[in-house]
Amino acid sequence: MTPGDGEQLLSYPIPSDTALGPPAEWARLRQRCPVAKVALPSGDAASLLTRYDDVKQVLSDPRFTRLLNADDAARVSDSESGGVFNSSMAQSLPQGGEGHQRWRRMVAKWFTAKRMNALRPGIEAMAERLIDAMVEQGHPADLKAHLAFPLPVWVICDLLGVPDSDRDRFAHWSDTLLNLTRYRQDEVDAAQAEFADYMAAHVAAKRTGPGEDLLSELITATGPGGHRMSDAELVATGQALLVAGHETTANMIGKMLAMLLADRSHWERLLADRSLVRTAVEEALRFDANPGFGMPRYIGEDTEVADTVLPRGTTVVCSMAAANRDETAFEGAGELALDRSPNPHLAFGAGAHSCLGQALARTELQAVLDVLLRRLPSLELAISVPELRRLEGLAVGGLCDLPVRW
Repeated sequence: MTPGDGEQLLSYPIPSDTALGPPAEWARLRQRCPVAKVALPSGDAASLLTRYDDVKQVLSDPRFTRLLNADDAARVSDSESGGVFNSSMAQSLPQGGEGHQRWRRMVAKWFTAKRMNALRPGIEAMAERLIDAMVEQGHPADLKAHLAFPLPVWVICDLLGVPDSDRDRFAHWSDTLLNLTRYRQDEVDAAQAEFADYMAAHVAAKRTGPGEDLLSELITATGPGGHRMSDAELVATGQALLVAGHETTANMIGKMLAMLLADRSHWERLLADRSLVRTAVEEALRFDANPGFGMPRYIGEDTEVADTVLPRGTTVVCSMAAANRDETAFEGAGELALDRSPNPHLAFGAGAHSCLGQALARTELQAVLDVLLRRLPSLELAISVPELRRLEGLAVGGLCDLPVRW
């Protein structure tokens, strides 16, 4: 899977000149090269998809699997394990077929829109407390550190029944799993082992003293045919939800607010019409040009996409963010339209592997936006938009910080 001698491949992820804007190459690739050969951080080659229809097709096609540990699959990162997509955590869960659907149905009972709405008052109350502390300290303040990061950590810790006082450890473990370039293999291995040991001890404690949390319920839950999750599945489920449940949402809160404050007419419009909060959140998800790596898939048979035959053994990277800027799918795709509806964006993926926690993410994003509009109507960026800094090297995208004043 390594590029041939003399073959120059586009490096992926593709850098952008600004923290909030898309790489200029996206438009060119969509128009002229919808299946582009790219070099991943590992140096291995993959095929990049940037068009809406192609990305949706591949994410919805069960032939494109998450079996990224196949012998001829591209490694995503330059560590031997290949990063979060190839981690022991990812491989401990069923990656396809009936096993994946069974696991998904068991976990999904916790992530219904109805259940998430019931969590909303608690989420808003926590947001209020975090904003109180930020206001007390005074401005300028880093909205990411004060609100965007701690809120999702608190929510997911509460769901899993783990103490959010351990959040610094979770942050380190998440970073080693999600960072594609920063850590050596021995550091990744050590962090994964610590994380697995921690979650194994937590599952064992929940077996003897169950609580009102998701893991306690999953320990005794039975799926079709009386199936119960193994300890390995329970540990990996807890790890996956902890990583996905706080890192992606924390970064999205920061990016959403940066988008809305970068052109303050958006913020003013929301202040004038709070009914736009729900569609504004969806549009921020679509418009996000810095979501991170995208979704890699592996194809075990020759398959055609965009009039191109992908040979068996190809690793495909689906750029949902590039697809969400496709003018053939979204009118005025390059503009942030707070009232866009319908908005069939691919921020949460598509098909059998679409984001399990999307109802929770939407609830948190809407709650944060509602509370901030009410509490800090004069909120604005404390730096210029060009001074915003991207997080680099993570499988999920974000901003380093978000300085604000009010």
